[in-house]
Amino acid sequence: MANNNHIEYFATYQEAVNWITELIPFGIKPGLKRMEYMMEILDHPERRLKFIHVAGTNGKGSTCAYLTNVLMKSGYDVGSFTSPYITKYTDRIQSNGEDIPEETLRDIVNQLKPIAEQLALTELGAPTSFEITTTLALVYFARYAYPDFVVMETGLGGRLDCTNIIFPIVSVITNIGHDHMDILGGTLEQIALEKAGIIKAGVPVISSVEQPELIQLLAEAAKDKRCKLYQHGQDYKYQLDNVRMDQLTFSFTGPFRTINPIKVSLNGEHQVKNAALAVMVLEILRQYYAVIIDDESLLAGFVETVWPGRLEMVQQSPRIVIDGAHNPEGAQSLAKALTTIYPYEKLHFMMGMLSTKNHSDYLWHILPIVDTLIVSEPNFRKKMDAHLLAELVERMKSSRAKPGLQVIVEPNWEEALNKLTELTGQDDLAVVSGTLYLISDVRSWILHHKTSEKGW
Repeated sequence: MANNNHIEYFATYQEAVNWITELIPFGIKPGLKRMEYMMEILDHPERRLKFIHVAGTNGKGSTCAYLTNVLMKSGYDVGSFTSPYITKYTDRIQSNGEDIPEETLRDIVNQLKPIAEQLALTELGAPTSFEITTTLALVYFARYAYPDFVVMETGLGGRLDCTNIIFPIVSVITNIGHDHMDILGGTLEQIALEKAGIIKAGVPVISSVEQPELIQLLAEAAKDKRCKLYQHGQDYKYQLDNVRMDQLTFSFTGPFRTINPIKVSLNGEHQVKNAALAVMVLEILRQYYAVIIDDESLLAGFVETVWPGRLEMVQQSPRIVIDGAHNPEGAQSLAKALTTIYPYEKLHFMMGMLSTKNHSDYLWHILPIVDTLIVSEPNFRKKMDAHLLAELVERMKSSRAKPGLQVIVEPNWEEALNKLTELTGQDDLAVVSGTLYLISDVRSWILHHKTSEKGW
């Protein structure tokens, strides 16, 4: 452990968080060398923990939420690491559903700052915000919270993601789609190779990937690592039985048994796919590691799982739903949910995106179902200009949009939200979607009348 002479670099939680977020300009620097450096100095906190490692394009957050909740219901202490956060920085590092205490975060960051400064002087360069945050989480779990399991979500990709410093007991890949292609690669095959990078030697891997060519790629990666791949559609299956608002019912059939019925309260058929994936992970924990999960705890854990910002009804009059769909696959799931679950006269849709996303394929799924589209901007440095987004909508309008679509451009998201609320009648439905940087602010404003800390 580095000797910092007990210097208190930060007196408050906010000072500590400000220091971490000031590292954002260092950007994304894929690779594990800086993490390895910090883990060595910290005497390897990652080696003291049992991890469930979750990668994928969409569905990571809700899959992690299902796993965390069921394990807690079963009497285990569970740490969780997810990103980005919705309301507050501490949201992403939790023990048994409770945020890391502010004073504990400050104390750990005071330990990490001299290590970060020492690292910055080497050829590896300064650590990124995400590397510091991941290290913070590992130290918290290993030295303060002592959970039985840690459910850990990757930040970006898998192979070079800094969470890949861990050696898990189970690896999970939710799906593979078109996101972060500027970093992970221009094809789904390239993205799949990055996600497959979390597969470790001898560690079972569970996947709900659907594309045959990508399943084959994962199967080859698992074979190379001499581990068993449990693939949706081959090794386990689910059957959707009933779809109602705030309640989906399905049956699960896996290699060890059938479970029926299972109910979940998160909306959207894609949530059943995520839930079935989580069931398979829990079955592996039971069979491989003798983790005790009785059916009562399992069923209660699923039905009681909530996940903010995913088809979440945040206001009833008028009805406003928020959803963090920000890529084509997410938009497809969102459009299906909106047309199958929610009754409405007119659908008014507000969106804001980052400039790095695939906007045309996102709009391809959204334009046919909306009556009004309000184009806005998140309060974030990589935001997509609302006028440029509106120009793209206009180009797609004649071939794809619902007849009579009204397009409103309002870069200020608070003004856009006001317009959305004014437009939405009692029988209508309002939806706010796009980047979580917008969703987090809108959610905090509606529920708490304040903006969020800026998630990443």
